[in-house]
Amino acid sequence: MNAAAINVRSRLLDAALHVIRSKGYSASTVDDICTEAGVTKGSFFHYFKSKEDLALAAVEHWNTMTGGLFAQSAYQTLPDPRDRVLAYIDLRAELLQGELPDFTCLLGTMVQETFDTHPRVRDACNAGIASHAHTVAVHLAAAKAQYAADADWDPEMVALYTQAVIQGAFILAKAQGSAAIAAQCIAQLRTYIATLLGAPDGLCAQQPTLRAAASNAQ
Repeated sequence: MNAAAINVRSRLLDAALHVIRSKGYSASTVDDICTEAGVTKGSFFHYFKSKEDLALAAVEHWNTMTGGLFAQSAYQTLPDPRDRVLAYIDLRAELLQGELPDFTCLLGTMVQETFDTHPRVRDACNAGIASHAHTVAVHLAAAKAQYAADADWDPEMVALYTQAVIQGAFILAKAQGSAAIAAQCIAQLRTYIATLLGAPDGLCAQQPTLRAAASNAQ
């Protein structure tokens, strides 16, 4: 695929991310996505057989983008695994910027509409959410081993719980038309996880920014 073709395909994928997060999967049409991307409908069907085909590619595109964001984030460089877990949650709070479609999750948005009608899209969304949760579970397992070795909880399940809270926070933000409620939910999540990991009261309450973590890492 030449550079021009890659550019058109990428524009369609980026447009799908924006349109679907703005309107939902069902309400988003091929015409909407083409208009957002600035390409013709003929170009769309040159690269994708259907809207579902685009949705599957968009999930992969989203996973690549967000996976790169988290992999390169400053919290990954923190030596203490408990600090890494809490800084990850801080990052999720910091990402609550802009309009609702700018920070809500493509996977969570689509799976709510496609879980029964589009099983391939549902399964792709589930795999993406589970894969991201596993990356969090790795840090949770290390933190548990260091700070809560005898505690009766499973890092994989707690990692999935963090995703459930974050996805639920996005739903509440949409329901209330404001990121404020999502920020409050994520703050409560942070307190809960800090408590599980035996963090001192000050660390439970404090939310060190990723900017500070980045400065320390340099």
